[in-house]
Amino acid sequence: MPCVGDWLNSPLSIVQGIFAQNAPNSDWEKKVTEYFKEKLKENNATNWVPSLNDVPVHYLKPNSLVKFRCMVQDMFDPEFYMGVYETVDPNTNARVLHFGKYRDVAECGPQQEIDLNSPQTVTSERQTFYCVPVPGESAWVKEISFLTEPARVSPSTSYTPSRHKRSYEEDEDMDLHPSKQKEQHVASKSCFSGSGGDIHGCVEPKRLETEASAGHHVISPNCSPPLDLNFPLPGEKGPACLVKIYESWESFKVNDVLEVFGVLSVDPVLSIVNSEERDSSSLDPMECMDTMEEQRVHSPPASLVPRIHVILAQKLQHINPLLPACLNEEESKTCEFVSNFMSELSPVRAELLGFLTHALLGDSLAAEYLILHLISTVYGRRDVLPLGKFTVNLSGCPRSSAFTEHLYRLIQQLVPASYHLRMSIESMNHSRFIPHKDYTANRLVSGLLQLASNTSLVIDETQLEQGQLDTAGVHNVTALGNLITWQKVDYDFNYHRMEFPCNINVLITSEGRSLLPSDCQVHLQPQIIPPNMEEYMSSLLTAVLPSVLNKFRIYLSLLRLLDYSISDEVTKAVEEDFVEMRKNNPESVTADDLHKMLLVARFLSLSAGQTTLSRERWLRAKQLEALRKARLQQQQSVNGNEL
Repeated sequence: MPCVGDWLNSPLSIVQGIFAQNAPNSDWEKKVTEYFKEKLKENNATNWVPSLNDVPVHYLKPNSLVKFRCMVQDMFDPEFYMGVYETVDPNTNARVLHFGKYRDVAECGPQQEIDLNSPQTVTSERQTFYCVPVPGESAWVKEISFLTEPARVSPSTSYTPSRHKRSYEEDEDMDLHPSKQKEQHVASKSCFSGSGGDIHGCVEPKRLETEASAGHHVISPNCSPPLDLNFPLPGEKGPACLVKIYESWESFKVNDVLEVFGVLSVDPVLSIVNSEERDSSSLDPMECMDTMEEQRVHSPPASLVPRIHVILAQKLQHINPLLPACLNEEESKTCEFVSNFMSELSPVRAELLGFLTHALLGDSLAAEYLILHLISTVYGRRDVLPLGKFTVNLSGCPRSSAFTEHLYRLIQQLVPASYHLRMSIESMNHSRFIPHKDYTANRLVSGLLQLASNTSLVIDETQLEQGQLDTAGVHNVTALGNLITWQKVDYDFNYHRMEFPCNINVLITSEGRSLLPSDCQVHLQPQIIPPNMEEYMSSLLTAVLPSVLNKFRIYLSLLRLLDYSISDEVTKAVEEDFVEMRKNNPESVTADDLHKMLLVARFLSLSAGQTTLSRERWLRAKQLEALRKARLQQQQSVNGNEL
């Protein structure tokens, strides 16, 4: 167990020490990053850093080190702050140099004032990301992450919260009644007494007083709801955060999934000051540059949207807590984990195939294709064509038994992030699928299709009835089609649309052939019809041991990350095979069929832990495709309709 020392409970004191030893040399910033990077490498120290995903913000000590697993929902404009500033004692004229990095409020001694004209002042720039928990993150991901982190209790034992412990929902209620919050935190204003009432104690010359003011605004009728945390999916829980990035922010983009380590800032002082400034009709020209709506959105109450001043940040390849965070590194532990799991891959695949066969009512062919779908991923793009996408349309699904609902619950237990989209005329016409830019608030308003990479999207067409799509409904259906075909979503910026590439696994369940495009249609042939579908599906999950379920989860996440190649020899054999098939029946085998067979062969190989295509896997892929097509033709002849 690493010692929970100053670097965890009081990271700013560590920064102060490094700054004092190295200032005004600019190397102090690099040394801070290196210090914390080394600390987090020691004895799984990352597990001892409390996570905002697991611990409500009011249990955490302000200005302590925290981490947050999140998706970048929006990027705000860069902002300026005082990276280094000088304070002066008016009585003794003594001067002290301070750092402003990792802070929202400038720090002054009891008898000190900030000298804004000091030649020592350094104005720096930082980027603010609006980050939300990963949309559709599965409950098991949260649970396993929570159980593997001792930090869920340790860091908070040395800190007694200054306010009552409340849930996130209660926090929201407080922000509905800002006067309550103002009364609760009014004592905190004394923190500013040392700066002689000089509001320039804030660290942002650009937006001097706008850091945490949103909860106290009078909301105009045209503004969006005051508590809209802008989560892409309905019913999401957890905090949104303003994440302040100081280095290499250009390497991150909207919809990236990050894990950030930084200093937690929940200082209520700015909210109180901002509220009073507006009450006194401040005419500060810098403040007037932003609309009230923009200030409200960009500077929400810190109790509801805490700030994290990032010391270290990394993009996540995946969010499965059962796997090492980064599988590209040539670390011995990572290599050992992968090799050990690959050695037992065959029985895991067999068990998973059996589990999914039962879930698909005894249809083993559909279960094979579902495995291939669940490990598929966009591995590259050729011009505008996404390579590796494998959208499956599972037709023939029973409508009356809520089959898709129960199937989705099983899939939800296997993948780290997912969403069940119930397709109906009402949902198509009234849901917001495409994110759009709100220029009044200067923010990106999220939509259902703003999802992180490798999210499983299950679209249920079985409940779709006849009706009229309005303009919004047509746009939403078009957006789904573009997502499936091109793996992109065109965000609406009013005056133009901007393409955002994505990597979403789409499974469509339907009675007949789907209205939406797909890469592969598999017609379900149930071998059993359970009298009670809910009881049948629930018993499947309870019958699987937790250890086996975890192996399924590792299997599906790990195989997505493996590299794959085809040797020149096998490529030549496939080409000759294709020519031979065309000779026998030119019309039945097209270039699209070849592409589909190669895709099936790719995921079939990876599902067996093979990173190259073998002759055996190619023949198996051809066999699966032949069985799938024969089933579709059989169904077509039975129904007399085109499938």
